[in-house]
Amino acid sequence: MEDKRFNYTKLTKEKDLDVLMEEIGDARVVMLGEASHGTSEYYTWRTAISRRLIQEKGFSFVAVEGDWPECYAVNRLIKAYPNAGSKIADVLQVYRRWPTWMWANWEVAALVEWLRDHNHLKIGKEKAGFYGLDVYSLWESLDQIVNYLESIDGQAAEAARNAINCFEPFKRDPQEYARATAFVPTDCENEVIEMLQRVQSRRVYSEDPEGEFNTKQNALVAVNAEKYYRAMMRGGGDSWNVRDSHMMETLERLLEFHGPESKGIVWEHNTHIGDASYTDMAEDGMFNIGQLARERYGRDQVKLVGFGTYQGTVIAGKSWGAPMQKMDVPPAVEGSWEDILHRMSTDDKIILSRDLRHVPELQQRIGHRAIGVVYEPKYEAFGNYVPTVIPERYDAFIFFDETEAVHPLRMKSRGAKEPDLYPWNY
Repeated sequence: MEDKRFNYTKLTKEKDLDVLMEEIGDARVVMLGEASHGTSEYYTWRTAISRRLIQEKGFSFVAVEGDWPECYAVNRLIKAYPNAGSKIADVLQVYRRWPTWMWANWEVAALVEWLRDHNHLKIGKEKAGFYGLDVYSLWESLDQIVNYLESIDGQAAEAARNAINCFEPFKRDPQEYARATAFVPTDCENEVIEMLQRVQSRRVYSEDPEGEFNTKQNALVAVNAEKYYRAMMRGGGDSWNVRDSHMMETLERLLEFHGPESKGIVWEHNTHIGDASYTDMAEDGMFNIGQLARERYGRDQVKLVGFGTYQGTVIAGKSWGAPMQKMDVPPAVEGSWEDILHRMSTDDKIILSRDLRHVPELQQRIGHRAIGVVYEPKYEAFGNYVPTVIPERYDAFIFFDETEAVHPLRMKSRGAKEPDLYPWNY
């Protein structure tokens, strides 16, 4: 017999998203989460929601938990900029950093194809964009800056080369750089800040309509990436906060760039988009982009949508840099949010937080599953559940009783020697 303590909407077809569209209303920012980085249904339904937001509510872009340079290559493709390439699978090969499957997968290829088709008859800022919010691409961003500026602005290019030269002794290894700066009071902070100042003070011209914004964003990424890698050696939540602060700053810059009427869609893990102040992360002094966006724009203007599953399969690695594997996701632990939803019914469903606020057990923290790119199913009960006040952390939640792994584009990854620098793998 079904246990139905609160209302929900069965999710079987795209029309069922009407209730979510109504809940989103006129919000300027919609954040769509995921409980893993390797589950097909999360990508597929975020695409369905994003299509409707762009078509029906005029959203301007999708910004994801990916690196800026790689995602900008996709942005150039979907907007048909000069020399952007034409084959989606080829352009997605830019995602060479482990974990490659996060964005180099067939589900993302379907989103990219739709965005390109949508943009075909649009002009200028009517075209929907695709951008990366993350902070990992220190060397890639520096390389792009130098390559772009060499024929345009010699002084700014020289500042960028000075920053690259400062990092050269560390052989493009963030681990080596972070460790070196932990023991010797010499780092490259001044060089990247000078480069940022030089780039920001100059007008950059390009046949790419977003070339100037792209160059300045790469400079900002380099500054914050350097700060992030140094913070990781201190431990605690400092590096997490640097990373999510950068994501929030990038989101603000994108909204400003697209104009006062612009609206943005964010795709990130639940641990980033679900308001951290309603989890145990807050006790460690950690915050996230979902919390920062609510504080910046107000709860009416920011809608946070979590995703989760009871059981299924997922793509992940046994350790940082390990080969991707298709792994079983066991049934959720007893008493967790996912277990509660499964015991109610095996329907895939949309739950609105306003329908949860009369349920006493949900007004306190309960376990809520979070699977990262590093995953060990047999140990998940000991470290993969975030204590969460569900009705406050999200505005809505989408639940799938059983899910399947995402479908990667097969490729060899790089950057696989960084395991102990990433205590957070979400």
